[in-house]
Formats: sequence, C-alpha cells, structure tokens
Amino acid sequence: MADISYTPSIERLAQSFRTLPGIGKKSAYRMAFAVLEMPEEKALQFANSIIEAKKNAKKCSVCQNISESDICHICGDEKRNRNIICVVENPRDVNAIERISEYKGVFHVLYGVISPLEGKTPEMIKIKELILRVNELCTQSKPEEIEVILATNPSTEGDATAMYISRLLSPFGVKVSRLAYGIPVGGDLEYTDEVTLFRALEGRATLV
Repeated sequence: MADISYTPSIERLAQSFRTLPGIGKKSAYRMAFAVLEMPEEKALQFANSIIEAKKNAKKCSVCQNISESDICHICGDEKRNRNIICVVENPRDVNAIERISEYKGVFHVLYGVISPLEGKTPEMIKIKELILRVNELCTQSKPEEIEVILATNPSTEGDATAMYISRLLSPFGVKVSRLAYGIPVGGDLEYTDEVTLFRALEGRATLV
C-alpha cells in the first residue's frame, strides 16, 4: 500500500519534526497534527518559544553550559567550589547531576565524545577549553587542591574520551577521577535516577 501524502505544508511540518532525535515518521505526523489542532494563539506561542530559545541561548564563557548570559548561574554562584570540575558530555547531564543536590563543584560541557567511527575528533569537542581552564586554575590554586571528575557516559566512546582527557591533564598534577560504575554500561546520565548518580559521584575512582 502506498504512503498517504498530505498537503505540502503538513508534509514540511512533519519532516521538520523528523529531524529531531528519536522522532520517527508516525510520531512526526502525530506532532504535526497536534500543532494543527492548537488554537492559533497557542500555535504562535509554540513557534515563538522556539525562535526565542534559539535567539537567546548561548554557551557560558566559563563552562560551555547553556546560558542566556555570558556566565551561567552555576559558574556565577560564589558558593560553588571552583576547584572541582565535573566534565560531562552535554547540558542535559548537568541537569541530571544537579537534581541530586549533593554536588557543590562546577561543570564543563564537552558537547560530545571522541568517536572515530562518526568522524568526531578531539578538536570538535570542548577539550581545549577544559585544558585552558585547568591551566588557569593551577595559577590560582595548588594542583593537589584541584579535582577534575570525568563524568562522560560509560560507553566505549565515553571511556576513551575520559582516558584521553586524563592523559592531557596528567602534567598539571591535578587529581583526575572517573564516576564509579553505579551507572550501567551503555546508560545515559540524563536518564539515571538520583540515588544511582549520588553513589556514582561518591564512589568515583582516581585516574591520575
């Protein structure tokens, strides 16, 4: 049976939804028709929220996390321990760790991991920014007072990225640790419960 084709505008809308991660053909059409069924005012609010987020969202100049100002609210919090940096793959992982309300350090967002199969090299993620940040931190504090927690996901690429970063940080003499494997291999921080995340943070292992 041939696929049913809707009007060009509906097809374009559904195709736009299909470009989002995890959205298949059927889900895209459901979302498209859900938008069509909205009152016009609500549909305009929906469209404007996308435009506003795209316009206002930027990267924190310190940790690279999503922010609407030059420095995010975490880096701007004077109560945070700036000598402890938790390195994560994406901004969603920052929120996952923040949910447990136990971590008092700051973050660094890589925006991905090293993945030769996908053609993603170290230069394509925020590793250089991390090294520069640690280097500057070492001019303000003793290296032994500084810790970098590598919280990349427990996948082949995540582990390889963690080891690569640990080798780059080794000359600085700072403590480098890895989250304990309370997180299942192949799992994502974004979907990990608070108790597991807390235990992983508490049981992190030193790499350097």
